[in-house]
Amino acid sequence: MADDKPDATGGSSEKSTSLYFSVDTVKAIGETAGILQLPDHATKYLSEETTFRLKEIIQDAVKFCSHRKSNKLTCQDIDNTLKSKNQEPLYGFISDEFIPFRFASGGGRELHFIEEKELDLNDIINGVLPKIPHDVAMKAHWLAIEGVQPSVPENPVPETHFSIDVLKKPEVKNVRTGVDALKSCTVPNNNPLTSAKKPESSSLVPLKARFTHELSVEQQLYYKEITEAAVGSSEARRAEALQSLATDPGLSQMLPRFSTFVSEGVRVNVVQNNLALLIYLMRMVKALMDNSTLNLEKYLHEMIPAVMTCIVSRQLCTRPDVDNHWALRDYAARLMAQVCRSFSTSTNLIQSRITGTFCKCLHDDKSSLAARYGSVAGLAELGTDVVQSLALPRLQVEGERIKNILESPLLNPIDRTAAEHLRGLLVKHCGPVIKNIRQPPDLPEEYFKEYGSLGPLICQHTIKLRDQEAHKTRLLASAGLSRPTTVVSVTTLSLSGGATTVAIVPTYNRLGIINTKPSYPKRPIP
Repeated sequence: MADDKPDATGGSSEKSTSLYFSVDTVKAIGETAGILQLPDHATKYLSEETTFRLKEIIQDAVKFCSHRKSNKLTCQDIDNTLKSKNQEPLYGFISDEFIPFRFASGGGRELHFIEEKELDLNDIINGVLPKIPHDVAMKAHWLAIEGVQPSVPENPVPETHFSIDVLKKPEVKNVRTGVDALKSCTVPNNNPLTSAKKPESSSLVPLKARFTHELSVEQQLYYKEITEAAVGSSEARRAEALQSLATDPGLSQMLPRFSTFVSEGVRVNVVQNNLALLIYLMRMVKALMDNSTLNLEKYLHEMIPAVMTCIVSRQLCTRPDVDNHWALRDYAARLMAQVCRSFSTSTNLIQSRITGTFCKCLHDDKSSLAARYGSVAGLAELGTDVVQSLALPRLQVEGERIKNILESPLLNPIDRTAAEHLRGLLVKHCGPVIKNIRQPPDLPEEYFKEYGSLGPLICQHTIKLRDQEAHKTRLLASAGLSRPTTVVSVTTLSLSGGATTVAIVPTYNRLGIINTKPSYPKRPIP
C-alpha cells in the first residue's frame, strides 16, 4: 500500500527508504509512551500503516491546495483534510503565511526547525501601549432631510457643483463650415457643451466621464420610425407601429425612451390642448402594456402621471363643447384600471393611491365638471365595490351640483355638455350597482329621497335593467332553457400580487351546453 508516493501533480515515484516512517521512529515513540521492546513485525506494520495514512492526508491536502488555486501547502489544507475524514484537526499550528523550515545537521543527526525571532522583554515592557479599542455601538444619523443631505461626519461629502465652464476648446484659425467643421470638432469628456472662454482665475478640473447606454443605429432608426408613425397622420402606419409595440419581444432596451416620449408628449400636448396626439399617446401606452415581454413596473413613475393627466385634466381640447374628449377620459380610465390590476401590490399600494387621487378630485369643490367626469370614470373602472363605497355616497352632492348648473340662467354650452355627460355617467355606472343591492319594487320617491335629484333617473335605469334581464329570462324559457339567477365571481391573483376579479356568467349554446368561459367586454378604441 505504501510503495508509491504521489507528488503534487498526482504522479508517483519509485520506492525509497526516505519516504517511509522509519521503524526506529516507531520504537522511539513507543518508548515515550511507555511501551518497551516492541516486536519487529509490529513496528514494521505500524511503520507501513503510518506511512500510508500520512501519504493519504498529504495527497488530499494537495487537492485542497489546488482547489483554492495555490501552489503552497499550508496548515489549513491539512486541517481541511482531517475534517473531511472526521478527524479532529490540529490546534496551534494555523498560519495564513508560508512558514519555511531551516535545515541543520551535526553529530550525525539531521534536524528541520522554524527560525523564530527572539524578543526582549524589556522592550515589550517599556514600549508604548496600543489604544484601547472602542466598544461596538450603534448611532443613528439623518441621511437626508426633505431631500437635502445634512453636513455630518457620517454622511459622504456632497458633490461640488461648479457654476463656471471649465472646458476650453482650442482656437481654430481656419473656420470651416458644413459637415467637415462638425467632424473636426472635439469635445473632451463627452460633454455636449459648446466652447467657451475660461476665466483667468480658474483652472482645469478633472471631470468624471459619464457612461450612458447608447442605442445602436438600427434601434435609433426603429425608435424614430415608430414614434413618427404612432403620432403621424397615416392610420395604416400607426396600426403597424402599435402592432409592433404590442408584439415585438426586443423592446426592453428602448422602453425607457418610449416611456419618456409618452410622458413628455402628454405634458406638451395637454398645454397645447391637442386631443388627437393625446389619444395617439394613450394608444402607445396600451400597446406597451399589451406586450407580455416588457416589464413596465420600473417606468410606472412616468406612465401613471401621463395617463392620470388624460383622465382628470381640466381641459384636453380647444373646443370642449364639440370635441369628444370624453372618449379619451374613458379610454385612459380603462388603462389606469389595467395598471392597477397588473402592478398593484400590498407593497406599492398603486390602486389605493390612484383611488385616493380620484376621490380627492371628486371631493374638491373647485374641480371642473370634466375633471369630475374623469374621476367617476376612473372609480367605475376599478370595480363595483369601489363604486358602491365611494361613488354612491356622492350621488346627492353631485346631483345637486348638476341641477344647479343646468338650471342656471347664465349657462354656457361647455358647462351644459359637461353636466349632461357627468349625469349620464353616474346613472350608467351606479344603476347596475343599485340594482344588485336593492330589491324591487323600484319607486322614484324612494330613490329621490335616498339619492337626491339623480334618484328618478337612476330608478328608470334600474327598472330598464330589470326588464332587460326578465326579457332574456323569458327568451331562454321559451327555448326550453332555464337561466341561472346566480353569477359566479372568481378572484385570481396576478404575478405582481394584485387581485383580478373575473365574472363568470353561465351561458347556453344551441345544444343546451353550459359555457362558463370568463367573458371580458370589448372596449372601443377612441
